[in-house]
Amino acid sequence: MKVLVFGRTGQVATHLAGYPETTCLGREAADLSDPAACAALIAETGADAIVNAAAYTAVDRAEEEPELARMVNAEAPGAMARAAAERGIPFLHVSTDYVFDGSGSDPRGTDAPTGPLNIYGRTKLEGEEAVRAAGGPHAILRTSWVFSAHGGNFVKTMLRLSETRDALRIVDDQIGGPTPADGIAETLMIMARAMADGQPGGTHHYAGAPGTSWADFAREIFAAAGRNVAVEGIPTSEYPTPAARPLNSRLDCAALTRDFGVPPADWKAALKGIVSELTA
Repeated sequence: MKVLVFGRTGQVATHLAGYPETTCLGREAADLSDPAACAALIAETGADAIVNAAAYTAVDRAEEEPELARMVNAEAPGAMARAAAERGIPFLHVSTDYVFDGSGSDPRGTDAPTGPLNIYGRTKLEGEEAVRAAGGPHAILRTSWVFSAHGGNFVKTMLRLSETRDALRIVDDQIGGPTPADGIAETLMIMARAMADGQPGGTHHYAGAPGTSWADFAREIFAAAGRNVAVEGIPTSEYPTPAARPLNSRLDCAALTRDFGVPPADWKAALKGIVSELTA
């Protein structure tokens, strides 16, 4: 089996690159700001499945660059999905909890109403809609709060701050599921193999369990690293950002377990290994 991956240096793509079945394309080979060029690569490929693990993920900067975010997150996936549909090969696309409005406290199911609060979330939702509209075999995997030993993420930021700070004020009213990037990569490969054998895809959720706040996530990071940093929980209103964030990022992952046998990620276990790698 051959899997063509768009993305090479992002958190998920870095782990996908470790699979022998994958060929990962970085920005120099496949720039998602040029949707037609990306679609052409798919039209010429001999791959059995396509995974789009690339995206515009600078949530706050997207408020200032909406057209670029839309090109990368919506127009490019749509063009790529249409090219995959013409070849009849599965197209797997990574999406986000930010397609929801963050209201309530219940985990969002795959068919829950969407309502993004910011440009990033809107463009990711437009990307989902474009992938579905392409009409080919496809899967959309929504995830949240991605972390790993690679790239930029909350775990690495907290460890860096803990080197010079003994107290931090961190938001405690946003609740979600921290998700290890290697688990996302493994899930995508499980889905790609199954879909290449004819299994239907559809929209699924994969996130870490149990749900937690950013403040409690930080406390777990410092505990795993053996660093004595006091964490004061604060409301989102005391930490304003250009882009609004959803307060409830809980995702219901039951459909993924039912259809592909993948349980929610154990983020606490994954965190220990990642922190150990980063602090070695």
